[in-house]
Amino acid sequence: MIKTKLNRRTVLGAAGASLLAAPAFGQGAFPNKPLKMIVPYPPGGGTDGLGRITGQFLSEKLGQPIVIQNIGGASGTVGSDSVRRADPDGYTLLFNASLFVLGKAVVPSCPYDAQTDFRPIAQAGEAPLVLLANNDVPGNDYASMMAAIAKEPKKYFFALSSGGSAGHIATLAFLKRTKLPLDTILYKGTAPANTDLMSGAVQLFMDPWTALLPLATSGRAKGVFVTSKERTPLAPNIPTTSEVGLKDFNLSSWYGAWAPKETPDAVVNRLAAGMAEVSKDPNFIAKTTSLGIVPTARGPKEFAAFIKEEVETNTALLKDAGFKPE
Repeated sequence: MIKTKLNRRTVLGAAGASLLAAPAFGQGAFPNKPLKMIVPYPPGGGTDGLGRITGQFLSEKLGQPIVIQNIGGASGTVGSDSVRRADPDGYTLLFNASLFVLGKAVVPSCPYDAQTDFRPIAQAGEAPLVLLANNDVPGNDYASMMAAIAKEPKKYFFALSSGGSAGHIATLAFLKRTKLPLDTILYKGTAPANTDLMSGAVQLFMDPWTALLPLATSGRAKGVFVTSKERTPLAPNIPTTSEVGLKDFNLSSWYGAWAPKETPDAVVNRLAAGMAEVSKDPNFIAKTTSLGIVPTARGPKEFAAFIKEEVETNTALLKDAGFKPE
């Protein structure tokens, strides 16, 4: 029989090691403290609104508070970069819109690559687009309006809310599809573009319907089509792109959540599982649908593949159009 002889130093060393290891076992499963979700825009916009709703429901699924923090500046890059530099422990998340993934293609000073410097957690929702026309554009449906525009294309201008936005990308895709030689005018936001659309300074504007549908339903502009696969109950008289002859033209603005690059798989998977639960919650669906948002449930791998395809397609559109970011 072999006897092990322990001296005082060995016993104390073992005890010390146990004490050092204790906190790791005592911390419990992720998450065990409040989380922070960065929205890289000022309060009140569409990304902020959906981010707050998502944060509220995700908090319920995770069992921990989620504090929304708005860090605006430089087209969303300041707040986004603060998440890139945060501890990769899952307690600091980014909630952002589709413009984020285009990075330097739209913001030359962007300090990160969205595909390599962040881990996608889940897509939260999509906002289909609507094409509006000024009330003075001839015709009352897609075919008659496009026929009138094609006769005198130099009389008509397309508004763009911002460079690289979902509306910008969709407008380039639309002009490429229809071969209409229309000039575009870049604005700094949806509001000034809406103002010029109603005044007649520009004649066409395509952007997420969350901001534009009220103009169509109030009669201040003509709703030409929506890019959703089905008509929206928010404006049931506006046809879909498929109905007007634009097959598979279902572009949208989309939103999602990301974590810093080195965030562990187990943490990302827990967050993704929570987001999947959120996407199926009847109250979340009701709340987002009332705002014109279509909930989605792309998890980390599917979301990453979707982002890769979006970046390749959209940067090619911007390049073909000769877009130069400022």
